[in-house]
Amino acid sequence: MSKIAVYPGSFDPITTGHLDIIERISHIFDHVIILVTESNEKKYLFSAEERKAFLKKATADNKKIEVDSFQGLTVEYMKKRKAHVIVRGLRAVADFEYEGTLASMNRRLAPDIETFMVFSRPEYYFISSRGVKEVARNNGELKGLVPDFVISDLQKRLRG
Repeated sequence: MSKIAVYPGSFDPITTGHLDIIERISHIFDHVIILVTESNEKKYLFSAEERKAFLKKATADNKKIEVDSFQGLTVEYMKKRKAHVIVRGLRAVADFEYEGTLASMNRRLAPDIETFMVFSRPEYYFISSRGVKEVARNNGELKGLVPDFVISDLQKRLRG
């Protein structure tokens, strides 16, 4: 049986921290689905299709990775895909508290699905999509925070 992991997130935009976690988990699991999630409660800078395109471009060389999108409960998506591991990236203590609560809810909804929490490497610890957008809004240097091919779209969207 192949080990399928799902890494859900808004990825608005994808950061180098996200890419580091994706690369690392692709060495652990047979197949990794990066799931672009959508919530009616969130306002996104990029559409789900744009975020998927960024992720596909960033991971094109890794044949173990698939990119998909979904609106609804991640555990419902996982049941459809016969996946049993959710991967969540952690940067700070606040992430741990939020992700721990989310993992507990997911376990209640789907007891056969496990959550793996992967800590960011120290060099990516401070990077968040929200922080990247703030840097872009204020004409700061984005190199090293997001893939190079995202920079111009991000600048146009926030400065336009």
